[in-house]
Amino acid sequence: MIIQSPQFRIGILGASGYSGGQLLRLLLRHTGVAVGPLFANSSVGADVATLHPDLRGRVDAKFEPWNLEKASSCNLIFLALPSGEALPLLPLLAERGVKVIDLGGDFRLKDAAAYQQFYRRAHTATEYLSKAVYGLPEWNTGEIAAAEVIANPGCYPTSVLLPLLPLVAAGVIDLDCIIIHSMSGTTGAGRSASAELSFSEVAGNVRAYRVGDHQHLPEIEQALGRVAGTEVTVAFTPHLIPVERGIVTTMTLGLRRPITHQQLGELYHQHYSNKPFVRWSPERIPDLRGVVGTNFIDIGYRLDPRTGRLTLMSAIDNLLKGAAGQAVQNMNIQLGFDETEGLL
Repeated sequence: MIIQSPQFRIGILGASGYSGGQLLRLLLRHTGVAVGPLFANSSVGADVATLHPDLRGRVDAKFEPWNLEKASSCNLIFLALPSGEALPLLPLLAERGVKVIDLGGDFRLKDAAAYQQFYRRAHTATEYLSKAVYGLPEWNTGEIAAAEVIANPGCYPTSVLLPLLPLVAAGVIDLDCIIIHSMSGTTGAGRSASAELSFSEVAGNVRAYRVGDHQHLPEIEQALGRVAGTEVTVAFTPHLIPVERGIVTTMTLGLRRPITHQQLGELYHQHYSNKPFVRWSPERIPDLRGVVGTNFIDIGYRLDPRTGRLTLMSAIDNLLKGAAGQAVQNMNIQLGFDETEGLL
């Protein structure tokens, strides 16, 4: 077991995966938490440094089998599991007073029927759908601070919502014309092996997938609708690209009224001037090189005078701002730490 400060004890279930490993790295440099136990299913008994070699000499621990009693001794548990696996576990932890941050998709949607449609399974813990707070820190800080259960946003939705929500809130965007194209590195699919994610299939190749029925689609529409005050439907096409990590998103948007680059900058300043991980610029087009390895989101925007449309762009690291980094950001707010602790 890894011991740092005894203020809060934090456990990770799914610590052997990509997001779980990122959580561990971030928590090891956090000044206010003790890390452990580290639960994993398929890697039980393996040395942590075997799957996370960069932690050799820093972590002398083995992955443990899931144990509810050990988990109940923690103040907070991160569930870094594939969607569906948190359904039987989160209620058990919540009933014992353990705070939970779920990095999977099981508690992001408020509509159980939408969950079944897009995640292709029945939801078996529907009583927690209304209790789980959607953990988008830049928009839900107060709710996160009071939450017992946090649904960490998906990586694609994070890259879409942070650039788009200020414009929706201001009534600038034509809600009937939101077209989104996102490109993600292969770590977004998790650590489990599959033929379509093998090097031979991915290298030198780009392809769209789950067009029109990706599980993050209703999450994007739900969050936009909450801010807009009305139902929102978007076109969303995800792509797999031959890089390890990162997401680049480009949106083509219709406008309800004319707006200038200066006014767009003022909107972002209004919403994000005190948000430490959001950066925006009308000049710089976001790219992966600027964000990989960080918890930042970079936002760019260009008005097209020929078409009268707005092109909105963003880039994030899918394992940090799109997963583990945002989860630690949520934990910091929830437990009363500075929002940037362990993340800069």
